[in-house]
Amino acid sequence: MGLKVALQMDRIEDVSISADSTFRIGLEAEARGHTLFQYTPDQLIFDEGQLFAHGRDITLRREPGNHVSFGEWRTADLRAFDVVWLRQDPPFDMAYVTSTHLLDRIHPDTLVVNDPFWVRNSPEKLMVLDFPDLTPPTMIARDVRAIRDFRARHGEIILKPLYGNGGAGVFHLPQADANLSALLELFGGINREPVIVQKYLPAVVMGDKRVILVDGEPVGAINRVPAEGEARSNMHVGGRPEKVGLTDREREICARIGPVLREKGQIFVGIDVIDGWLTEINVTSPTGLQELERFDGVNGAELIWQAIERRRA
Repeated sequence: MGLKVALQMDRIEDVSISADSTFRIGLEAEARGHTLFQYTPDQLIFDEGQLFAHGRDITLRREPGNHVSFGEWRTADLRAFDVVWLRQDPPFDMAYVTSTHLLDRIHPDTLVVNDPFWVRNSPEKLMVLDFPDLTPPTMIARDVRAIRDFRARHGEIILKPLYGNGGAGVFHLPQADANLSALLELFGGINREPVIVQKYLPAVVMGDKRVILVDGEPVGAINRVPAEGEARSNMHVGGRPEKVGLTDREREICARIGPVLREKGQIFVGIDVIDGWLTEINVTSPTGLQELERFDGVNGAELIWQAIERRRA
């Protein structure tokens, strides 16, 4: 029996149909006989105990410039759906956090993927703190003296926003770089959050590996190689995806974190690994499904829906 599926995401009109993982998840849903309704996070409505979304039924197809057809606008009770996908992109700000609180009101009667409680409590750069032996030296702080001391201990560092995404605001700071204080002043003027600082891993020039896990099991990986002269490997900023396999160390990492992800209802997760070190656990809106399918023939979207259908059953 087909499932009624709601996609909470950014504007589907704007996605890249050759790269976007939510689009691929939607196509696979339709192939399996499920129906799709799409809305943006600002169209969530909590009204006297009920959670609604103002959106449209959609039909997807892999046709550039003509990849989506819309039904009429309507306001739908989200409890009427079998599955709601929490798939808008970060930043992980209070708007994002609020949407997880609202979706908590319908989960698990309506299955929300990924589980909104644990998405809220396991943001990308914080969940790794549970696995200190798997991660490079890491600090979370706002104190300039503490961060200077960290750099003095470890030499080159990576400095990045705690709740950012897509490589935005990520800086590689060698020991002699004089911009540390100015950057921290800049971050401090934008928000009150601490930053995350990690020891720089020189092997990143060979790639930052995205490993995809489905219901706690690794299904494959892609390597993201930074553009020349660029410290960041994110595909949003020019990183080049490459075919790659999993090492024994990466399988060890997945064996450690996989049961935790499964227990917390994190069905689709992408972890970042550099030179055998875990740097992020992406649970909000991970990517990489289409690249993995092109390189290895692994239909990650099919595996995801199989996991969802098992849970619904």
